[in-house]
Amino acid sequence: MRHAVIMAGGAGTRLWPLSRQSRPKQLLRLFGGQSLLRQSYERLRGLLPAECIHVITGGEYVPAMQAELPELPAGNFIAEPCARDTTNAIGLAAHLLVRCDAEAVMGVFTADQIIRPSDAFHATVAKGYDVAERFPDALVTFGVKPRVPHTGYGYIERGVRLEEGVYETVQFVEKPDVPTAERYVASSEHYWNSGMFVWRVGTVIDQIRKHQPAIDAGLRAVVANFDDPAQADAVRERFAALPKVSIDFAVMERADRVITVEMTCEWLDVGSWTSLADVMDAGPDGHVKAAPNAVALSGRRNIYVSENDHLIATIGVSDLVIVHSGDATLICRRQDAQKIKDLVEKIRKEQGERFC
Repeated sequence: MRHAVIMAGGAGTRLWPLSRQSRPKQLLRLFGGQSLLRQSYERLRGLLPAECIHVITGGEYVPAMQAELPELPAGNFIAEPCARDTTNAIGLAAHLLVRCDAEAVMGVFTADQIIRPSDAFHATVAKGYDVAERFPDALVTFGVKPRVPHTGYGYIERGVRLEEGVYETVQFVEKPDVPTAERYVASSEHYWNSGMFVWRVGTVIDQIRKHQPAIDAGLRAVVANFDDPAQADAVRERFAALPKVSIDFAVMERADRVITVEMTCEWLDVGSWTSLADVMDAGPDGHVKAAPNAVALSGRRNIYVSENDHLIATIGVSDLVIVHSGDATLICRRQDAQKIKDLVEKIRKEQGERFC
């Protein structure tokens, strides 16, 4: 049977101060009045019944995620004992899924992307499931045609064409420099790595075992006692001891066979405030307003963000990110938005956890 797992564990520090430890970015309602988690779920509901859609997230987020998706069965929410990156999150979900469906085909999707239109997404993902079923030895990934030489994304180099939009995979390259990214975009042989996958559950478990035997052994120990409340502390301790590594580094770059399916839809990663400029239409002065009330007197290319009726007003400033929340305000240059994570760490050291 086909299943989907939505990864919704990251706190989204780069979207501070709206995204906090107590309220991850997946629950922010900045895009069409729906949270990113809800949008991810709704996209998948066009392909799968609710009982085949699962969400893996931090244990502290489960109640909020359940409130956001009340139609999902409670057992479809997987609580990570702690955050240990995507290899362990995916491996945990795979081991739990195979217990109830040994022949499961598992899609892995994220809850921090804008993907449109839905019908193109459905066609691409359906093809991915079909490829995973026809090539049971392969891990299937989705590649996005790059629009610009972005250096913050990973890239996939495609190889032999298997059929229209389906290719053997040559290699993964993580965050290349500008000249390399420009060459990749010009070549038409490279894709952005979407971070979404489809595979037979047994295949990904076998590949984790082969290429990361220590992680495989640790996951098996975790899963053996995962549902026993009396073992909760031991399970958390074992999970916390697992190497923290992404699925790309740990498995995909080493896998015996990877097939890439080309995504024909628009894919936008919502990883920082500056990414709003890709997601939302700018006004005549280049201002992007994800706020009910924002007024600019001159100036250009500012990004304004607020979830309430608070008025943000500026005079003569340009290329700023201004984010208002109930207890904190962020102001920075757009070019410095990637440093927000560092800022949050400094806030934590000087102010404690109150604003984090």
